[in-house]
Amino acid sequence: MRIRFHGAAHTVTGSQHLLEINGKRLLLDCGMYQGKRSLAYERNMNFRYDPASVDAVILSHAHIDHSGNLPNLVRQGYEGAIWATRATQDIATVMLADSGRIQESDAEFVNKKRAQRGEEPVEPLYTEQDAEAVAGMFTGADYAQAFEPIPGVVARFYEAGHILGSAGVSLEIEEKGRKIHLWFSGDIGRYKLPLLRDPVLPDHADYMIMESTYGDKSHNDPELAFNEFESIVKRTVERGGKVIVPAFAVGRTQEIVYHLNRMMFEGDVPRVPVYVDSPLAVRASDIFKNHLECFDDETKEFVRESRHPALDFKMLTYIRSVEDSKALNERSDPMVIISASGMAETGRIVHHIRNNIENPRNTICIVSWQAPETLGRRLADREPEVRIFGEIYKRKCDVATIGGLSGHAGQDLLVKYALGVKDSVKDVFLVHGEEKQAATLQGLLKGRGMDRVHYPDLHEEVDL
Repeated sequence: MRIRFHGAAHTVTGSQHLLEINGKRLLLDCGMYQGKRSLAYERNMNFRYDPASVDAVILSHAHIDHSGNLPNLVRQGYEGAIWATRATQDIATVMLADSGRIQESDAEFVNKKRAQRGEEPVEPLYTEQDAEAVAGMFTGADYAQAFEPIPGVVARFYEAGHILGSAGVSLEIEEKGRKIHLWFSGDIGRYKLPLLRDPVLPDHADYMIMESTYGDKSHNDPELAFNEFESIVKRTVERGGKVIVPAFAVGRTQEIVYHLNRMMFEGDVPRVPVYVDSPLAVRASDIFKNHLECFDDETKEFVRESRHPALDFKMLTYIRSVEDSKALNERSDPMVIISASGMAETGRIVHHIRNNIENPRNTICIVSWQAPETLGRRLADREPEVRIFGEIYKRKCDVATIGGLSGHAGQDLLVKYALGVKDSVKDVFLVHGEEKQAATLQGLLKGRGMDRVHYPDLHEEVDL
């Protein structure tokens, strides 16, 4: 058995791990690498293996850094099943189509600028049609349901508590008479997050591939983080500004809307318009209603009564058309705009930032981890100038960062997660984390008696 780490190695994006078992190839995730645009384009277009040689794919969840390069995998020859939870199957279908539209739209916008400069046009990474080809290849499975993606491997999904449908993946492997239990964490969620159930922790594994995004720090209680968000909204609105929030359309957007609803209902912040400028978020809200199995008991009751807090909010408007999206940037009244993508690399959020970054009354609120070289990271680092669509903009607005809103487990839960397999595990591979964060977590685990903890290089091969 062999593992090749073709993504999310020494970085927090582009999850992609290839297993070779019994002469077959099983791919865990096929995420889009996000970072410096030229490097991202090259990495996403060029696989280090033949996609046609892959026999099956297992998808941990629908976020683009885990699912977003499936259209290229299929376009370049992959013909097998894509296994996912039923909620992930539904969400990924709309997210990938949305991603394809964004790739086409962004390429069109950039090419107008390039044409003015006499430069050659660029091609989109993939198209909406490419993304739609993936939809028919999904095979859904329930949590804890056994399925066999390739001969000799029995897989099961377990709640990860990260976004709707997210899962850790258990693989019971038999190869040449040898039995191995491998656990892939996907993205690990948190306790006490609104809407979702808590993550299920592993209690046995011989080998584990595990995320390490926040390996260097623990999070505040989610309630404290939302209190901080409340003060940011109040301060910005009172000075007549807009709050611009880059947020993943599935998961983070719904959580933020949930708390904005509560803040305004209780009178903690002024009642101002809240706009979710993401067609994907509209479709995701419909998917929420069809997957009660993913929610905690309180949210199930909300959905049954058709009064889900993220769907029944008088100050809330979902923006569908491009014209209505552009109209928001022509207004100067206080408001909250939540838009994708979460790392501010593509989509309508880039235009909102471009139109609002030079107004000192406004605030851009960063509510999740930002990959290096992304616009979101440059904003989080408070760079005085940023390049957007090839043009330089001076940052005159406030930038607020709230780490405690993250849907990723903090250091304390990551340690607890790993210690669940301490007595059985032969090796832990830390992925989905930058070097500082992974090294800190690695040191903590070794201090707890877990000596076999590795941080594999990109494209590294490991025989088990």
